[in-house]
This record gives sequence, structure tokens and C-alpha cells, in this order.
Amino acid sequence: MKKILMLLTSHDQLGNTGAKTGFWLEEFAAPYYAFKDAGAAITLASPLGGQPPLDPKSDDAASQTDATRRFKADADAQALLASTHKLSDMSAGAFDAVFYPGGHGPLWDLAEDKNSIALIEAMLTAGKPVATVCHAPGVLRHPKIGGKSVVNGKTVTGFTNTEEAAVGLTDVVPFLVEDMLKSNGGSYSKGADWQPYVLTDGLLITGQNPASSEPAAHALLDLLKKL
Repeated sequence: MKKILMLLTSHDQLGNTGAKTGFWLEEFAAPYYAFKDAGAAITLASPLGGQPPLDPKSDDAASQTDATRRFKADADAQALLASTHKLSDMSAGAFDAVFYPGGHGPLWDLAEDKNSIALIEAMLTAGKPVATVCHAPGVLRHPKIGGKSVVNGKTVTGFTNTEEAAVGLTDVVPFLVEDMLKSNGGSYSKGADWQPYVLTDGLLITGQNPASSEPAAHALLDLLKKL
């Protein structure tokens, strides 16, 4: 049984707008059930522990999917999410892979969190996959191996500048995922806006947007079979 750590944001403020943010429901629910249905052991964690904040926009009617509806009817999954472990208590040695759901929240906390940075470096050094989707590739901003960014020379994707512009948050986010991946030496690639697009390069799996969350989870499961 593969052990997968899912790391969610604890950040709920959308910059200085007064609006709320957090994790994106589809980007948690779809991978969670992909892993669960594949028989993986799933651990949930966040920087502060407990209930991570949900981006309210991901909970509106237009954003619902089969996976989010399944979650709404799953009391056990809701209880797990309400009691996430603290990221600082998590060890790379305890898991076979780590998956980061997106939402705007990770750009503020997980991207800068020393425990997350150390975990990513430890996982990759140990030959274990790191998967991120949508805004969560932002967590790859600071981790380094051998003095180089972990995305340096890697083909990667993440929420596009045009997708960020479409949601009107280009000037609100602390950094743009696409620009950061490029500036860190990543070979950035993208599909059409809002369409599924997932890349695997070595131990790094990156997905472009919410539609990429389930395909990214399956890409991680496929990679784990090969390792």
C-alpha cells in the first residue's frame, strides 16, 4: 500500500482584497478519491493543522464535479479534512509521495514554508515523487537540490498568466506561477486555458489548472508503479 501525503494550505486571505481564499475543492477531492480508490493510504496535513480554509468560489454551483459531490456526501472524508495533521510533524521518510492541491492559498503560505521546502527537498533527494496542481506548483519556488532550483531544466506547468488574468488576480497574488517557474529555470509548457494539462519530468508532476487535478493524481499513481 502506497503512502501519500496531501498537503493543503492554511492561508485564507486573498491579499489585501478582504476576500477569502484557501484550497480549491476539486483539486483536493478528485485526487483524494483517485488515491483512495487505488488503495493508497492517505495522510492530510497543513501548516496550522486542523480544518484548512476552503476557497468559497470552489464551493459554488458552477465549480461542482462528481468528485466534489462525492466529498459532500462522505462524512469520513470530511472528518479527515477537518483534522489535518501539522506539516511540521510530517517526515519525508514516512511517505512514498506528496501531492499539493492548489487554490490561491499556497502562494502565501506553503510556497514560503520552511517545512514544506525541506520536505520537497527530502522527498526528491530520496527518489520520491512530488506532485502539484494549478497554483500549487508555487511551492516549488524555493526548494533546491545541489544549489539549483528543483524545477531547473525540468519541463513543468502550472496556472497560466492568462488564466490568472481571466480571474482578475494578476495584481493580487504575491507572484505569478508561470513567471516563477520560468525564472527558476523551468522549461514551462502549457495547454489551452482551463483544459487538462499534466506533465511528468523525473520525479516532478505538475498540472496546469483545476481540470488537471484528477489526471495529475493518476500520473502520480502511474509513476509510483514504476518506482
